[in-house]
Amino acid sequence: MATTPQTPASPAPAVTHRPKRRWGATVLGVVFLAVMLFPLYWMINTALQPDASLVDVAPVPTSLDLSGFSSALTDQGANLLTSLAVALGAVAICLAISAPAAYGLAQFDLRGGKTIVFGTLITQMVPGIVIANALYSAYVDLGLVNSYFGLMLADASLGIPFAIVLMRSFMVSIPREVIEAAEMDGAGRVRTFVRVVLPMSRNSLITAGLFSFLYAWSDFMFALTLNTTDDVKPITLGIYQYIGAHVGDWGSVMAASVLSAVPAAVLLVLSQKYIAAGITGGSVK
Repeated sequence: MATTPQTPASPAPAVTHRPKRRWGATVLGVVFLAVMLFPLYWMINTALQPDASLVDVAPVPTSLDLSGFSSALTDQGANLLTSLAVALGAVAICLAISAPAAYGLAQFDLRGGKTIVFGTLITQMVPGIVIANALYSAYVDLGLVNSYFGLMLADASLGIPFAIVLMRSFMVSIPREVIEAAEMDGAGRVRTFVRVVLPMSRNSLITAGLFSFLYAWSDFMFALTLNTTDDVKPITLGIYQYIGAHVGDWGSVMAASVLSAVPAAVLLVLSQKYIAAGITGGSVK
C-alpha cells in the first residue's frame, strides 16, 4: 500500500515580546526633572525681567530684556575672569600633585599604601571652615593672603583627595606588563609615567580636572577668608557683595548668577562621556 509523504510541519511563528512602556516611571522622572530645574528656570526668568520686583516677576517673560545681563557683565566681568584664572590654576596644581601620588599608590608596593588612601578619604570629611581658619594664619606668615597663587593653592586642596582616589582606582587597572615593557625599552619611571601612564589615564585625568575646576569655581569659604581686599575677588564673592549693594535689583543679581553657571554647565556637557568613562574605568580590573 502506497504511503503518502508527510510534509514537515511549518514552524510556529516567533512570538515577539515588545517591551512595555512604563509611562508611570517616565512621568515621575519628568516631574523630578522639572522640580530640580525649576530654580534654574526662575533664575533665568527673573534675569530677563530686570524692571520687575521680586514678588512681581511674571511666570513667563513677555519680552527679552537683556539689560540685567549687560549690567552684570559690567560689574562682574572682572570677577568672572578672576574665577576662571583661579580655577584653571587650581586644576593645574591639583593634577600636578594628585597624578604622581595616584601612580605611586597604584603601581608601587608602598608600605602603608592603603592607610594613605584611607587617610586621603578622611580629609574630605573635615569642614571647610576649619581648614580656612588654619590656612589664614599660615598664609599671613607666608605672605599669601590676597594673592592669586594662595587662592589657587587653597582651592586645589579641595580637589586633591578626590583626584588621588579616582586616578588611583583607574591606574590600578593598567596592566603591569605595559609598564614593564616601557622600562625594558629604556624608559625610566618618570618617562614611563609621562609617556605611557598619563595617556592611558586620559579619562580619569579629565574627570579629576573637571571636578577640581568645579570645586574651585564654586568656592566661597576660602575666597571670603583668605582675601581681605578686592585685589582677588572671584565671582562667588562678587555675587555675595553684589546682593548687599543691589538687593533691589534682582534682575542683575540673577543675571550674574546665570553667567556664573554657564562655564560649569558647558564643561559638564562637553566632558560627560569622559566623566562616565573616568568614574567607571577603574571599577573592573
